[in-house]
Amino acid sequence: METQWSNLKAPELRELAKREAVVIVPVASTEQHGPHLPTQVDCLLVGEIAKRTAIKAAKTIPTLVTPVVWTGLAEHHMSLGATISLDFDAFFTVLRGICRSLTRHGFRNILLLNGHGGNIAALTVIVNELAPALDAPIATTTYWLLAQSAFSKILEKQANVRHACEAETSMVLALKPELVDMTQAVNAVGPTSPELIDIIETSAAHRWQSFRSRTSHGAIGDPRAASAEKGERLLQAATDAVASLVTNAEFWKMPAGRSDTGSKAAADVP
Repeated sequence: METQWSNLKAPELRELAKREAVVIVPVASTEQHGPHLPTQVDCLLVGEIAKRTAIKAAKTIPTLVTPVVWTGLAEHHMSLGATISLDFDAFFTVLRGICRSLTRHGFRNILLLNGHGGNIAALTVIVNELAPALDAPIATTTYWLLAQSAFSKILEKQANVRHACEAETSMVLALKPELVDMTQAVNAVGPTSPELIDIIETSAAHRWQSFRSRTSHGAIGDPRAASAEKGERLLQAATDAVASLVTNAEFWKMPAGRSDTGSKAAADVP
């Protein structure tokens, strides 16, 4: 079946809503990625993983992919330029509008598939607000967290995705090698300053930091270890992990319940 929302016609989408299709909404960011990668990295990668996931999952359950939400919360990258960022209110409003539109058309199972680290905390809050308000099993995941075990076995210099790193550079090399300047990889090894975890030796506390305070060139990781072959393996591992979630019927059917405030919020959503 066709899985791309933008390629389908209205009657086809209405029919897929009746069939309880899962809708994947890829959520990304447009931001600097060091001296060797383009600003489209997050959009490119999460869009490709969503596309591959939908094709695989559609063999089990009808699955659709909307266009990528191309900007998110990237204030921490602004000091290095080349970045377009929203504030939380705008980000929430955009995603609320998308999810509200989908539920009004009869879709219920919605996965906000994240491809940008700066969106993670916000998406958890947004899902916790929208699911009861729209009375729908709206969910979120970040592809590299879902595929963390598989990624750690593929990567050589790091345990998971960082930024403009071995992982992201490898995946872009697999998809659009013409956009990667590997002659600059030697100038994109970081961080170049101590990070919070180096100082307090735990991830249990949080302080906001700009990327410039962590890395002078905008990359964290070691892209010199990247390869297209490694990138294809990472893309496949992410696809397998997300498809396993999408096709898990119990994940979508598990009870959530509605709170009193959720019922009131639902009445306020046209």
